[in-house]
Amino acid sequence: MLSLVIVALATIASGFIVWGTDKHRGTYGITLPAGVSVAVAMLSWMIFIQLGFGYQPGVTWIPWVLPIILGTVGAAVVSYFLGRHRTRHNTAQLTAALRL
Repeated sequence: MLSLVIVALATIASGFIVWGTDKHRGTYGITLPAGVSVAVAMLSWMIFIQLGFGYQPGVTWIPWVLPIILGTVGAAVVSYFLGRHRTRHNTAQLTAALRL
């Protein structure tokens, strides 16, 4: 369970870092990347533990490291696509409102 707690804390931090480095962070909330990061990491941690990677010599690092990497990548992908899409949508709505 210690690995679960460490993975959760590390992915929350990485989600906030992803939010902080995104240029379009004003279009979505601060907790979205952190939430996506934790959800992906917890799901992957459960899968890796269920597959038995946490208790085999030589592959014990998999439930510790890979969920953090997968969670960070998940947060980056979601913030990239959602930020660009929402910025484009907001610009189109503003342009339509200004044309009235």
